[in-house]
Amino acid sequence: MFQHLLLPLVILAISPNPGAFQDSALSPPQEEPEDLDCGRPESSPRIMGGSDAQPGSWPWQVSLHQNGGHVCGGSLIAPSWVLSAAHCFVNNGTLEPAAEWSVLLGVHSQDGPLDAAHVRSVAAILVPDNYSGVELGADLALLRLASPARLGPAVRPVCLPRASHRFLPGTACWATGWGDVQEADPLPLPWVLQEVELKLLGEAACQCLYSRPGPFNLTFQLLPGMLCAGYPEGRRDTCQGDSGGPLVCEERGRWFLAGITSFGFGCGRRNRPGVFTAVAPYEAWIREKVMGSEPGPAFPTQSRGPQSGPWEPMSENCTIALPECGKAPRPGAWPWEAQVIVPGSRPCHGALVSESWVLAPASCFLDPSSSDRPPRDLSNWRVLLPSRPRAEQVVRLVPHDNVSWDEASDLVLLQLRAPVNLSAAPRPVCLPHPEHYFLPGSRCRLARWGRGEPAPGPNALLEAELLGSWWCHCLYGHQGATVPPPGDPPHALCPAYQEEEETGRCWNNSSWSLLCREEGTWFLAGIRDFSSGCLRPRAFYPLQTHGPWISHVTRGAYLEDQLTWDWGPEGEETETQSCPPHTEHGACGLRPEPAPTGLLWPWLAEVHVAGDRVCTGILVAPGWVLAATHCVLRPGSTTVPYIEVYLGQTGTHPLPQGHQVSRLVISIRLPRHLGLRPPLALLELSSRIEPSPSALSICLHPGGIPLGGSCWVLGWKDPQDRVPVAAAVSILTPRLCHCFYQGILPPGTLCVLYSEGQEDRCEVTSAPALLCQSEGGSWVLVGMAVRGSRELFATIGPEEAWISQTVGEAHFLPPSGSPYWPPEGSNLCPLDMAGASGSPPAALFLLLLTPLIQG
Repeated sequence: MFQHLLLPLVILAISPNPGAFQDSALSPPQEEPEDLDCGRPESSPRIMGGSDAQPGSWPWQVSLHQNGGHVCGGSLIAPSWVLSAAHCFVNNGTLEPAAEWSVLLGVHSQDGPLDAAHVRSVAAILVPDNYSGVELGADLALLRLASPARLGPAVRPVCLPRASHRFLPGTACWATGWGDVQEADPLPLPWVLQEVELKLLGEAACQCLYSRPGPFNLTFQLLPGMLCAGYPEGRRDTCQGDSGGPLVCEERGRWFLAGITSFGFGCGRRNRPGVFTAVAPYEAWIREKVMGSEPGPAFPTQSRGPQSGPWEPMSENCTIALPECGKAPRPGAWPWEAQVIVPGSRPCHGALVSESWVLAPASCFLDPSSSDRPPRDLSNWRVLLPSRPRAEQVVRLVPHDNVSWDEASDLVLLQLRAPVNLSAAPRPVCLPHPEHYFLPGSRCRLARWGRGEPAPGPNALLEAELLGSWWCHCLYGHQGATVPPPGDPPHALCPAYQEEEETGRCWNNSSWSLLCREEGTWFLAGIRDFSSGCLRPRAFYPLQTHGPWISHVTRGAYLEDQLTWDWGPEGEETETQSCPPHTEHGACGLRPEPAPTGLLWPWLAEVHVAGDRVCTGILVAPGWVLAATHCVLRPGSTTVPYIEVYLGQTGTHPLPQGHQVSRLVISIRLPRHLGLRPPLALLELSSRIEPSPSALSICLHPGGIPLGGSCWVLGWKDPQDRVPVAAAVSILTPRLCHCFYQGILPPGTLCVLYSEGQEDRCEVTSAPALLCQSEGGSWVLVGMAVRGSRELFATIGPEEAWISQTVGEAHFLPPSGSPYWPPEGSNLCPLDMAGASGSPPAALFLLLLTPLIQG
């Protein structure tokens, strides 16, 4: 039935507060007035599980209204007194005025005529002095009515337990209310009072469940005066709007108010029973506050309990409930795989999400030309499930509310005529709650979805790991998109495949869903009803945002809490992040800041030339690497050597966050410079490379240097153990560079000055690259080192036209007013600077005279 989300899912472990319950001292037994009968409703049948209550079943249940609408529940304990929860009335530490509240008594349905009901205004609201929040206990409130309630068959008080009263663990009790029937799913019209049977849990068993990490990896410390009721497997609970309502237990024909609905972690979640305020410890406080009322509440003597001696708590086993969904014998053997057969169409693949419902793409069944109206005749539709000898019939089709305009909502739910037995072979897949955070590196698989053909090649090609949220959103999201932090529904889920894409294999006739595993349990994480060319799907629409809709329609789908909690440094990032600018060919130059330890620069390539040397290369497009000509070609040689290019590795070690990519070089392209061997070469790769954190093109700038950027020389210190290193540099102005190297600089060459202690970080023979990070966050390639020099670099800017014409997909950022390079031959150097080039003292003197482009 109904479940509860009265407290945001941010509760941390809390130490007990020894002084929180000073009002609950035991008081001597007192005889009750004989004229106040309590806890005896009209006899009526009970309905097990969450369901409509019968009229008159719970005559002490009241509805507390504020501004004309139901907010909380409460229990009538005397003609002039109602007991409820303090958190209903305390807002930011302030008690709300009693005049804003009214009490509706004797009501069964809150929609329609209120035959036996009547309303009373509230004269006063009393809460314990030590109440400061639901998680700290003492969550109860007394409401004094402005005039006594009119008692009768539909309005009667409940009995209150004495401080010595003991409710045994395992006792079946009942909770009632008009709250949500599921998380974020309000009770539908006609708003009939709901009832659910809950079992009391002992303190040790409840604490055991709450000591196991749950939503957001949080645990909770129960305090004295708290009471737990529910089931380890969840699915039956109180929920938002039930706050303050009763939890009652029957003893020999009388119903006692054992607890007041207080809070919970979600509603009906596994291993997260509801937490109630235990009423018995507050006997003294209640008696004190209602003193003088005639008649007052009744505290009958417990009719059963310990036979003799002091009461001892009953020992209970702590039984942790495991997920009832998402279990597969092996990857690829999916027991939730469903094929929907519609006469005249190819089978449509979906997933079993509960005993009676299958989730599938709406595009299989809805005709856009008919305004997406659901088909009327479902009599010939059938659903095939694993290990079921007969096909299941379909009786209802429910499209997603947004299916007509939102591509990410291409979903329908199909109801089966008869529920399937989930103890047999068909098993439902687990679905994520909206706050589910699939960890970077989660092991995932692709499964058939919609009308796609089977995957080409062996099943191993379907294995993947999830990229981090930043990478996914910035690789495939919109320019400047905000990256959702952990706990917020993502805009996309991106798999990184473990095997390289094989050339010539097209997946463009296939559609896929994304299944991700946590602690052996599979979740339906994402859906995708289209593909991008011949590449495997790069991004999936996340299912998180659809969990509430699926739950609302099915009232039984298996939404499951996150099971793996090792978020790590990336997952702990909570500051708002946005993505650097894109070019017309997509994202380029992405690298998270601060970059995780061991993360490779994704455009840095090892160019292995004929097996005898390794040069620095930079990926500038999915099929092209730029390198220094003098490193990849022998002087005077006219033949193209055998060259292999590797990305996603550091020396002989693969990248921890990605995977190694290798390609052969099939041609070397050089610009046509008359009388001068060009310093830069473009290497054409044997096949394109999918963008990923271990292989991503860098950005290029038409002017060479982005304004306001920080600049670095990127290479490796040891040519044998090629661990990437970056040395911070400042780029000298053209005038200073010309003065240092007057008469010997080729066109388009610039000079750098290393920061202190950075000069020897990069070795020279591999021709390291010069990069700058732009103000927008993108990394830009500025140049490649000139032969034998640490300070001189051949720039990209003068070769923009050649690169664009040769590559076609080079990622050039829009121009932004780059520095002006003076024409060659201009005499800009003062006479007293002549001959100063190459002299460190002279360089320092020049730095004092002329500003630098700072890195």
